[in-house]
Amino acid sequence: MPTLAEIHEQLRVESVDGAVNLAGYDAGATPFVDSKSDAKSELKAMKDTIFDAHELLFAMEESSVLLLLQGLDCSGKNGTIKHVVINMNPAGVRTSSYKAPTEEELEHHFLWRYKNNLPSPGQFGVFDRSYYEDAIVPSVNGKLDASQIDERIGEINQFERELADNGTVLIKCMLHISYDEQRYRFLRRLRRDDKRWKFDVSDIETRRRWDDYIAAYSDVLGRTTSDEAPWFVVPADHKWYRNWIIAHLIVETLDSMGLAYPQPPFDVEDLRRQLEPPK
Repeated sequence: MPTLAEIHEQLRVESVDGAVNLAGYDAGATPFVDSKSDAKSELKAMKDTIFDAHELLFAMEESSVLLLLQGLDCSGKNGTIKHVVINMNPAGVRTSSYKAPTEEELEHHFLWRYKNNLPSPGQFGVFDRSYYEDAIVPSVNGKLDASQIDERIGEINQFERELADNGTVLIKCMLHISYDEQRYRFLRRLRRDDKRWKFDVSDIETRRRWDDYIAAYSDVLGRTTSDEAPWFVVPADHKWYRNWIIAHLIVETLDSMGLAYPQPPFDVEDLRRQLEPPK
């Protein structure tokens, strides 16, 4: 099992003067594990570990965790929720999925809809896509100029500092998929009746601008990774590896928070005596 320090060393984004070369990351890499069968067996065995680690967060109701899942189409954002987050107590999980903003949402500041869905103390929150879409997409399609993108990135950094100061631990995962693997998954979606509903014709246009999106992600990741909110580039060509490493990242992060079950302010022995059957 990799430690949190080892995961940081291997997957954490380290920007050089605010720059990251995302194209230089191997989307098919599988550090820390030898085989698919080993990873799947271990993930299955980790179900109770994931549940118990989350249960401590839920019981304490002091801190919260927010998992951000970013990535191009078919990178596995929903799959991560389905195979990893599902192992937590649903009463303590808040999941939000973001598509193009509605007319109402457009009337507000771009962070408004995300602030409305933040996890409360004790909750584990998940954003399937996040406010990073509001910097990456307009950067590619030209709807905002460079100064406006700079402003949004500054607001995102400030927002994440405030979250950290208020007790929210951020786990930011860029699910890094290769161009060829995305093509394979798109074709699979089109072939299958139970997957075709996920396909959007606009995904083809996004794919045509692959290099532009990789450049935008590289820029934004480099400018928004920090000690309080680091980015992790998760190799996502292998679904089994993506699930395995994110499960470890979640467990190791929760373990690092020093969580413990709260002790209620009552006399346990006295209550036990009161529950004794009458003599």
